[in-house]
Amino acid sequence: MSVPKTVYVAGSCDTKGDELHYVAGIIRAQGVSAVLVDLSTDKPSANADIDARTVAGFHPGGVDAVFTGDRGSAVSAMGLAFERFILSRDDVGGVIGLGGSGGTAMVTQAMRVLPVGTPRVMVSTIAAGNVSAYVGPNDIAMVNSITDIAGLNRISRTVLSNAANSIAGMARNRQELEQEDKPALGLTMFGVTTPCVTQVVEQLHDRFECLVFHATGIGGQSMEKLASSGFLAGVLDITTTEVCDLLFGGILPATEDRFSFLAQSPLPYVGSCGALDMVNFAGIDTVPEKYRNRNLYIHNPQITLMRTTLEENVAMGKWIGERLNRSIGPVRFLLPLGGVSLLDAPGQPFHDPEVDEALFAAIESTVQQTAERQVLRVPHAINAPEFSSEVVRHFNEISKGR
Repeated sequence: MSVPKTVYVAGSCDTKGDELHYVAGIIRAQGVSAVLVDLSTDKPSANADIDARTVAGFHPGGVDAVFTGDRGSAVSAMGLAFERFILSRDDVGGVIGLGGSGGTAMVTQAMRVLPVGTPRVMVSTIAAGNVSAYVGPNDIAMVNSITDIAGLNRISRTVLSNAANSIAGMARNRQELEQEDKPALGLTMFGVTTPCVTQVVEQLHDRFECLVFHATGIGGQSMEKLASSGFLAGVLDITTTEVCDLLFGGILPATEDRFSFLAQSPLPYVGSCGALDMVNFAGIDTVPEKYRNRNLYIHNPQITLMRTTLEENVAMGKWIGERLNRSIGPVRFLLPLGGVSLLDAPGQPFHDPEVDEALFAAIESTVQQTAERQVLRVPHAINAPEFSSEVVRHFNEISKGR
């Protein structure tokens, strides 16, 4: 017998009690179960379904680790306690939170550990800014509160009502992840590697559900989260460009955890050097002064690309190679000798075989090759049909029987 699903309404009742009760009431009026959870770290309220001390008890250090008297440490500890609390529940049909910077940090910490597809709405005073640290590689909806969450008024009632009704609708009509007959694969793509990935998908789509992730930093994180969670049957990591931005200050960076799933899961993995020739910046005026004399290419008014140098390619090759060495499953990393992107093809502005060779040699010299872990040179450009055929051939070989 399935457990009825509940929407958890979370925030600090000591400062936002009226608003939290207002949201919970609207959800219940929609016929959806709602539980109000107090995350107060100063003056816990008795007027909540789950009081703050109960939540704090889920912290590994106990209640005293949360109620320290110092707001910074208390908020961090309550965030962890709420994460552990949510993970202990078997009836989570959704989570909605209200808060400023502290409340947003606490609630979204728990939201981020929930599976893809779980309804999550965060009404926040900072939702109109850069919220990547709060959302991460997750399907969390952020709603700008417009006014501060400091009392009910004509604006806040409208915003909170919309948010409450939205999560009630999500919870009531939730579309569960479909169980496809075909296993799912994760592929990474950038505009300058689109032909390659498109060709790979065309060759594999009859047997696999191909999930393509835009290699914009968050895209790679999303793919790796699904890989680590067991959702994917394999990874074709053709476009590893996010490493450029991580190491050299671009705007679409990976995290230091890039490739970490290889050390956690024996998934068949085929990778390549897609778009390792470029670092992404915003408009031309945003390029750091130290890079102004570099080989720059204006992709569009919002994006400026910078060609990576020989020294940078050596650094990237070593960085990637060290992480490939941690793999516990079959790995094939393919080196496209004819160029790593559309801009690195002959006659294009980033074409530089000498720099590419430095990248390839650094990867080869760093990776500890075994029967399971191999680096292979392919005498074609990354977007050539012959290269995509090699990607598919090697994936078929290492995934056979899995």
